[in-house]
Amino acid sequence: MNNSIIDLIGNTPLVKSTKLMTKPGVELYFKLEGQNPGGSVKDRAAYNMIKSALDRGDITRTTKLIEATSGNTGIALAMIAGIFGLDIELVMPENSTIERVQTMRAYGAKVILTDSDVGIEGARDYAEDKMNSGDYFMLNQFGNEDNWKAHYKTTGPEIWKDTHHKITHFVSSMGTTGTIMGTSTYLKEKNPEIQIVGVQPTDDARIPGIRKWPKEYLPSIFDAKKVDRVMEVNEDEAIKTARSLAEHEGIFAGMSSGGAAAAAIKLCEELENAVVVSIVCDRGDRYLSSELFEK
Repeated sequence: MNNSIIDLIGNTPLVKSTKLMTKPGVELYFKLEGQNPGGSVKDRAAYNMIKSALDRGDITRTTKLIEATSGNTGIALAMIAGIFGLDIELVMPENSTIERVQTMRAYGAKVILTDSDVGIEGARDYAEDKMNSGDYFMLNQFGNEDNWKAHYKTTGPEIWKDTHHKITHFVSSMGTTGTIMGTSTYLKEKNPEIQIVGVQPTDDARIPGIRKWPKEYLPSIFDAKKVDRVMEVNEDEAIKTARSLAEHEGIFAGMSSGGAAAAAIKLCEELENAVVVSIVCDRGDRYLSSELFEK
């Protein structure tokens, strides 16, 4: 029996691809982070950032939080902040899907929508300006060590255990980079030969949740030495693979998960005798108002 919804964060399923990757000797597994209570991998980081800040005394129950987000982190922070009784203001581009905005508000968060022309960078600038006014505390997922440490403490150990220590390659989309940084740190300690593969969009692609950051906005938690290889995917690959995951594997996921899976499949085609794990970071119902699943 669980005492709190927080107890349901983590320990997500790892399922084997039976349709999209059938190459003999190569096993591809998807880690279903949409099974977290808030619906995404970001529940892990949101909980660790808020709980650690409370434990250290960086924030109290009367602190007003503010954070820029492209979606999933905001939903997770709204959920965790509500559980701890904290006020939170979330800032995101106005072209974010309505499902995300409404979910954040359902958890009790205030949502500010910024000009879509300046994207998540503009949302980050807005949040930083409000923080600098002195009235807000910003968790700063892009520079918060508790972001990647959440995955060092949970995601990495789960994958290591559930693959019976046989994982050879880990594939993850890169946004704030917390997932790949923390998981890489843990897996490399267990076996330095494990290859860590980050996924970025091509220069002309717009894939929610995956970014190729301008240098001035590169997350400070990112350490390039922890990523052995970067693979690029375009919008068409991400969309087609997200649809294929749903149709053929029964895995309903978003566009960034489709991008990671597309890269993982291409990687598997190069390999012999490998165990590959790809992160499915959220659920597809966050994208039903978008064109992702329209045909």
